[in-house]
Amino acid sequence: MEFMLEDISDDEIARRRELYEPLTNSVRELIDAVIRTEVDPDTVRNVHRAIETAVARLRSHQIDGSYGVRYTADLHGMPWGNAAIGLRNAIAPPLRTVRHDDGSVTADVTLGAAYEGPSGCVHGGMCALMLDHVLGEAGSADEVPCYTGTISLRYLRPTPLGALHAEAKITERDGRKKIVRGSLSDADGPTVTAEGVFIVPKDWDGPMPRSIRPGARE
Repeated sequence: MEFMLEDISDDEIARRRELYEPLTNSVRELIDAVIRTEVDPDTVRNVHRAIETAVARLRSHQIDGSYGVRYTADLHGMPWGNAAIGLRNAIAPPLRTVRHDDGSVTADVTLGAAYEGPSGCVHGGMCALMLDHVLGEAGSADEVPCYTGTISLRYLRPTPLGALHAEAKITERDGRKKIVRGSLSDADGPTVTAEGVFIVPKDWDGPMPRSIRPGARE
């Protein structure tokens, strides 16, 4: 995996965010509109031509390949192409994760027509994507980096489109291995639960987390 460093300031990050975030939000609205529109055929054709013109203008100067994993010189992350949280990725929900003092990570998101699987419900793969990301964030909430080993999901019932809440937390640690558990819920409770095994890299030279089990004190 290639990490890119950019020597830019916090002000420049803010400038780029202010420029690109509204564009991404508009494209996200466009995706939803394309799915649900019932306008006449001439309007569809005219909009199609306008979109093709806009795409051509944006492609007149672009990077090769993907956006990549980018950091500023002081290691401020810019995962703006990420499929779960990317600021410049209109297919990202996007998730906005929050770390809490108890080590848990949560995210609240509203999913519309673009994320549908069964009628009126979120595609199971999208549920998996979101939980994979939230569990990964929770796995490193103790400031010890880790990589996904395995993740298992249990689909309790269909996840309806609309407002959803995801949460996860490290529940067990044993040397280089962390167990992270989490869930995705609607207003009536969990719809999907997840458990992941996350592994601290062998070359990590920082402090290792003490081995714990649920209910134990650190």
